[in-house]
Amino acid sequence: MAVLSAAGAGTASATLLHEGSSIFQPADKEVKWPLSEGVHTPKVVLGCPLNADVKQMRRLKQIGVNCVSTGGWNNREASGNLSPWKVDELQGYMNRFKENGLTLINLMHPVGINIVLGRGDRDAEIEVFKESLRVASVCGLPNVEYNFYVDRIVEGYYEVEGRGGAGLAAFDFEKVKDLPPKPEIGKHSAEEIWANLTYFLKAVIPVAEKLGVRMALHPNDPVSQTSHGSDQIMANVAGLKRLITIVDSPSNGITFDCGVTREMGEDPVEVCKYFASRDRINHVHYRNVISEIPYDKYTEVFIDEGQVNMFAVMQELFKHGYNRGLYPEHAHKLDYDLESGSGSRYAGEVFNVGFARAMMYAVMSLG
Repeated sequence: MAVLSAAGAGTASATLLHEGSSIFQPADKEVKWPLSEGVHTPKVVLGCPLNADVKQMRRLKQIGVNCVSTGGWNNREASGNLSPWKVDELQGYMNRFKENGLTLINLMHPVGINIVLGRGDRDAEIEVFKESLRVASVCGLPNVEYNFYVDRIVEGYYEVEGRGGAGLAAFDFEKVKDLPPKPEIGKHSAEEIWANLTYFLKAVIPVAEKLGVRMALHPNDPVSQTSHGSDQIMANVAGLKRLITIVDSPSNGITFDCGVTREMGEDPVEVCKYFASRDRINHVHYRNVISEIPYDKYTEVFIDEGQVNMFAVMQELFKHGYNRGLYPEHAHKLDYDLESGSGSRYAGEVFNVGFARAMMYAVMSLG
């Protein structure tokens, strides 16, 4: 463990005291306070509805959040088919955020089941995705996030009591391992899904790269290796590594989730190093967990009490110059939020943002 000390009020010399040492090691350079996010630092983001009102946006600004990541655009028609994003709509959302001091930097786009399962209408759904990428480029949206699930075995989630009675989410695959495939989906093998993902990536990544848009595939979560009888290909690090080789492009990246990585039983710092050194991290989810059985049993705990070395993860991101979105997500159920009756988890988000920014500034203070 290391202890950080910063002396002085204006210009500070950051120092690091290593465990077992009695001397402070001076930083390489002086660091001027106050610190702030910049061109070369990660950008702390929170989720916010695209149609957020001024009050909702002010809440983000008041805790120092300047960027937004969201998945809240329902671009599914009444028929159930996906429709592409529209320039006037997306630009309108982005302009409204800008007017209130916020920047939309990441937006989730659904991937239709016909793409995932390789069904007859997948080419039409791919064209929808490609058109949305063109709209993103026109509007200046830098990153499009997506999932690639056959199905999510969310039935394995349950609530447990954390410190002070806070509500935490936990997962246990043992409770749901025997759930059968859903009739409308069926059972699918890993190589079948890989073939469909490859088809999709080879169609869309060249478009994204030409347009200057990055894409980030979020790992399957829960990370159990099967879901309702089907394999999950994005639920292990080997799958994430294979993903980025299918089309070699910065546009073909991942959402690095250090919590999910620990759920897999992996070392988040080493995994971060692997993908960040290759410039394949296009979005970050920054949260903590306690994993009892890799892949199959874990609890999403407070960001300051889990098994992930959050400081070391932040150091690794800075080391490789990561400067895109960093989402301190999964705010827990706190009494204060419940008593407010608002239905939000704002107090939990405030806690997460404060912790994430403290980690950022600690790394920055080391110079």
